Amino acid sequence: MLLIPAIDLKDGHCVRLKQGDMDDATVFSEDPAAMARHWIDQGAKRLHLVDLNGAFAGKPKNEAAIKAILEEVGDEIPVQLGGGIRDLDTIERCLDDGISYVIIGTAAVKNPGFLHDACGAFPGHIIVGLDAKEGKVAVDGWSKMTGHDVVDLAKKFEDYGVEAVIYTDIGRDGMMNGVNVEATVKLAQALKIPVIASGGIACLKDIQALCEVQDEGIMGAITGRAIYEGKLDFRAAQAEADKLSGR
Repeated sequence: MLLIPAIDLKDGHCVRLKQGDMDDATVFSEDPAAMARHWIDQGAKRLHLVDLNGAFAGKPKNEAAIKAILEEVGDEIPVQLGGGIRDLDTIERCLDDGISYVIIGTAAVKNPGFLHDACGAFPGHIIVGLDAKEGKVAVDGWSKMTGHDVVDLAKKFEDYGVEAVIYTDIGRDGMMNGVNVEATVKLAQALKIPVIASGGIACLKDIQALCEVQDEGIMGAITGRAIYEGKLDFRAAQAEADKLSGR
């Protein structure tokens, strides 16, 4: 079970939002590259970057900060990036810069043909991010609910060839009130590709709960606010996950 620290970028800073609200951002670091180094030193085996400005603008906006992180990380661990990725040229540029996995979210739901083309052009590098509430997918920074069932859509995208699905329960993200294990397991059981859990991880108990069901197809969990506010000790949590995974 991978624990994946989130580095959410807004105006070049490392921040966390509550339930996706750009006006409710807490700045945790003004040096994202130093934050990346910190998590690697704490035992991170992958990093999760989100270009928040890019997500709202529809094109990358924090490229300087992202490149600084990639220079710091080098080839030590994989880095995945989401936010504002809407065309194949952007994906190619990200991969050329050193990103290992590109995350496509809103664009996958609104323009499935783009996701299909991306999987064909860059096999093994495309992850889809599905944000859902009560089983229905949300888009546009969670501001719009769709009628799409998250399991049905994930199965369709699996057929396209995505590498994994990041599943975020948007009712819980940034609120630290526990991960939605039941919904995450339901999705993982329906797919052959791995699921990465996201949203609401608050304490070691959440990590333990996910480790208990990882054999259903849950490969990792993204954690943000809890590790920045010290509610979850990242190094201890990854060590516990390794132990429960039999590593």
